[in-house]
Amino acid sequence: MTFFIVLAFFNGAVISSSRTLNGQMSSQIGPLHASFWNHGVGFAFLTAVLCLTGQWNTLGLLAAPRSSYLGGVFGALFVAVSSFAFPRLGATHAALLVISGQMCTAMLIDWDKKGTGPTLIQCLGVILVLFGVYLTRILKPTSEGEPDEA
Repeated sequence: MTFFIVLAFFNGAVISSSRTLNGQMSSQIGPLHASFWNHGVGFAFLTAVLCLTGQWNTLGLLAAPRSSYLGGVFGALFVAVSSFAFPRLGATHAALLVISGQMCTAMLIDWDKKGTGPTLIQCLGVILVLFGVYLTRILKPTSEGEPDEA
């Protein structure tokens, strides 16, 4: 279990770095072009990895349910929206809002698939993250470093 926790933490660091880099690219060439290049380079990289490791299998394309390909559409939309939002909101605020959206959606998916509604603790977690984002947006530091209400 520890391995998967470390792996998920590492994945979060990679995602934040990727969003920041794509946000910089988006500022230069636009969010849709940044998303296009992100996916083009990612496709080339994964194709090379699959070919080099001997795991390229076109039959796998036919085995997945058709609805699973929406994941690619959602992924492309995520990259494009993140490329647009990250430079405008800042990496921390954008990441926290993305995580809040993921938490809310995960609770709804669990509710639909498992029949278990969100717990009070889960809802409180989302509210606390959103409240933290709100506080950091309305409280601006003054020149002496003390928070001052905007």
